[in-house]
Amino acid sequence: MSPDFPWLTTLIAWPVLGALVLWFAPRALRPRARVVALGVALVELVLLGLALTAFDTADAGTVQLTETHRWIPAIGASYAVGVDGVGLALIAMSVLLVPLVVLAAWREQGSRTTTSDALRNYLALALVLEAFIVAVFAARDVFLFYVLFEAMLIPVYFMIGGYGGAERRYAAVKFLLYSLAGGLIMLVGVIALYLQGPRGEDGFLTEKLTGLDLSTGTERWLFVAFFIAFAIKAPMFPVHTWLPDAAEQAPAGTSTLLVGVLDKVGTFGMLTLCLPLFPQASRWAAPVVIVLAVVSILYGALLAIGQKDLMRLIAYTSVSHFGFIVLGIFAFTSTSVAGSSFYMVNHGLSTGALFLIAGFLVARRGSQQIDAFGGLQKVVPVLAGLFLVAGLSALSLPGLSTFVSEFMVIVGTFARHPAAAVVATLGVVLAAIYVLWTYQRIFTGPPREEVAGFRDVTATERWAVAPLVAAMLVLGFVPGPALDLVRPPASVTLDVVGLQDVPAAALEGSDQ
Repeated sequence: MSPDFPWLTTLIAWPVLGALVLWFAPRALRPRARVVALGVALVELVLLGLALTAFDTADAGTVQLTETHRWIPAIGASYAVGVDGVGLALIAMSVLLVPLVVLAAWREQGSRTTTSDALRNYLALALVLEAFIVAVFAARDVFLFYVLFEAMLIPVYFMIGGYGGAERRYAAVKFLLYSLAGGLIMLVGVIALYLQGPRGEDGFLTEKLTGLDLSTGTERWLFVAFFIAFAIKAPMFPVHTWLPDAAEQAPAGTSTLLVGVLDKVGTFGMLTLCLPLFPQASRWAAPVVIVLAVVSILYGALLAIGQKDLMRLIAYTSVSHFGFIVLGIFAFTSTSVAGSSFYMVNHGLSTGALFLIAGFLVARRGSQQIDAFGGLQKVVPVLAGLFLVAGLSALSLPGLSTFVSEFMVIVGTFARHPAAAVVATLGVVLAAIYVLWTYQRIFTGPPREEVAGFRDVTATERWAVAPLVAAMLVLGFVPGPALDLVRPPASVTLDVVGLQDVPAAALEGSDQ
């Protein structure tokens, strides 16, 4: 396929068109909103496949499929999109998750909503969110990135506040306020960065803002402004508290997109904006960020062990996993950075599967409390098996995709920061505790009377989870193609930051 075709714009525009069809569909078509949404999401998957054929994986460290058009000439903002291997991998993961969320909503939202219009609006919001996701991972203009960074809040706010649990409005507002606070701080940084740059036409392009001659103080303040926004989105300790409430109250499909995809914008921004735009400040802040990352790993894992609500438990596991991702980024070795990039994809697969399966359990029991279940292994063996595979992926069992990325992060970090790597490894042990103990409480033992009549997974639910399980297995045993996408950008990142790589086998590192 031709790389000159506007593949990324097509991937952005198609879900928007699908959402408009759902919103303005004739009344006769509205009861078939699920079929329309699924069809749009599957066509998006086909378009992604065509775009992948136009991407040169041998040159994955270079931004490809680029498009640049004047947008707001008065301030130098452009509609500029393009992807390297990391951006393309995250877009692929996102485009895979959306049709699975639509399938899951087939039952979930059907039980939660009383009108076809409510379900239709929910699915339309999911498609709009998909368009924003693709666009933000492809944005090469800092102002465009900021606009998309904020615009994503709108559909998520309504997906939580309109379709969640009893405290959904509180959770939606808390999510919005945290995200807006980070976004406003980032906006100050965007404006200040523009004033330091070349200005004029295309003055917000990332390539024009990379390598600016900034004073030490200015660069550090700009880094802090961007990093705070990304840390909130990630989410990292101590600005993570919005996530458990949002995950507890949001529908399972919304949590899948929120934690599995949207939160990656935070770590993606650290990797593609903080490090290239502010290399010296990134090196300066690395020790503090690494400490916060290790705290996030242990804190999130410990709190996950103590949770009674299944959705909150999964949310806290993600706080721990994001700690690993941030640790790998700021360890500044090619192995750790590539591992973090791969981890972003694998976390989306495993956590997405956990949220969807948890949604199936909640829909059957009518409760998110772990103690409300028990003995389900004998009642719904297939559902139990799917939960176990997703849980084992979350604890990084060898043979599943998360193991490869987590191992790369720990080994790569050990080469430069051995103490941080050793402490972070405790998170792996804690992960085994919270996953296996949760499985024991929900699925083992004699079945409770309330769950005796549960139905095992339906055909629709199998289709919603099976692709994720398959992806975890394939990437666990054959990670090479995915690693070919993320390794070259990792090397480019280290070159931009100005650090010499440390071989993963090294026992001691250097901060040269």
